[in-house]
Amino acid sequence: MNHLIIYAHPYSGSFNHTILEKVITCSAQTNVIVRDLYQLNFDPILTWCEFTQTLSQQYAPDITTEHQYWREADVITLIYPLWWMGFPAVLKGYLDRVLSYDFAYQNGEIESIGLLTGKKMQQFVTLGNSNEKYARKGFLSAFEHTLGKGLFEFCGISDVKMHYFGNVGLKETNYAAILQEVEQSCWEILK
Repeated sequence: MNHLIIYAHPYSGSFNHTILEKVITCSAQTNVIVRDLYQLNFDPILTWCEFTQTLSQQYAPDITTEHQYWREADVITLIYPLWWMGFPAVLKGYLDRVLSYDFAYQNGEIESIGLLTGKKMQQFVTLGNSNEKYARKGFLSAFEHTLGKGLFEFCGISDVKMHYFGNVGLKETNYAAILQEVEQSCWEILK
């Protein structure tokens, strides 16, 4: 089994990095590829020239590499903090560039067709406020529809598991319980 991990946090001492380490440990029986977008100094800018070239399957060399990782992956894990109600900019740009036309989707006669079928995905998202606060305001539901299923089901990934970890950065947060949830999710998705 091939497990692709996309990690987007600039600080190696963050709790997101601790989650990354836990996911790697739990994936010991798989072929793990980690794409640390900050360590890679990944260029998140999708230029107009690049966009138009993708329409004829002319992909930049760095994107061709990422496409190969995504093609080979059975499981894809995203680890990131929620910033301003969305992905960190480097992850958003990564997805803009990697989930390109004729790789992740194509136009059908009536609607778009997702091409990344047969893959499973889990996302571990850290939040600065409590899950309850985000749920009460309807944000968690919105994230499910946009950052999770809306985006990745469009690309053909029908099995998307979202995990939100609130109050990260506060002393009273039960970090051990969060890591236990991460471990349990990894065992389940890597079966």
